Amino acid sequence: MTARRTPAAYFDDMYAGAEDPWSFETRWYEQRKHDLTVACLPRRRYRSAFEPGCSTGVLTRRLAARCDRLLAVDLVAAPVARARQRLSDLAHVRVEQMRVPDEWPAATDMPFDLVVLSELGYYLDDAGLDLLTARAVDSLAPGGTLVAVHWRPVVAEHVRGGDDVHRVLEHVDGLARTARHEEADFLLDVFLRVPPPARSVAQAEGLR
Repeated sequence: MTARRTPAAYFDDMYAGAEDPWSFETRWYEQRKHDLTVACLPRRRYRSAFEPGCSTGVLTRRLAARCDRLLAVDLVAAPVARARQRLSDLAHVRVEQMRVPDEWPAATDMPFDLVVLSELGYYLDDAGLDLLTARAVDSLAPGGTLVAVHWRPVVAEHVRGGDDVHRVLEHVDGLARTARHEEADFLLDVFLRVPPPARSVAQAEGLR
């Protein structure tokens, strides 16, 4: 595969043509996927979370209900402005413009106990995806959660498929997969930062 990344101009053009180009706000597919993403979080509450590629903040708002502090970032100014407007009533949520993974949150924001990679990894070439996963794992507290959700069908503007992103994540040192939801349209994986050894939700609550 030729190393490349989806250019920033692609996203600029998408948001220039529509405020919500992927219909996150209106499409039942997206609403249901976001419900499943939040339902799969293994902890009831998270201290500090990071969502790169937040777009207009639709999923961000759902995540915010489970977090004491949440940093959400996106590459493009237009969706950042929209997300800030959407989340303006939530003092514990901060939205910034950032080029992930080349840029990353400051040390004062870390460690996170939740990182959510939703519809992001397939825009990156090998070097970019390796950097994203390395930085995500390094910024996770021991036992922290990494959730990955990606569209599976082929898209011309994507550098790689969603399945390939998840195959890469499966082999990242420091992550142990604890849950998978698989459909024809998307994959959703939950990983824990190890060590300590990964435990199921039931084990964490002393049920077995």
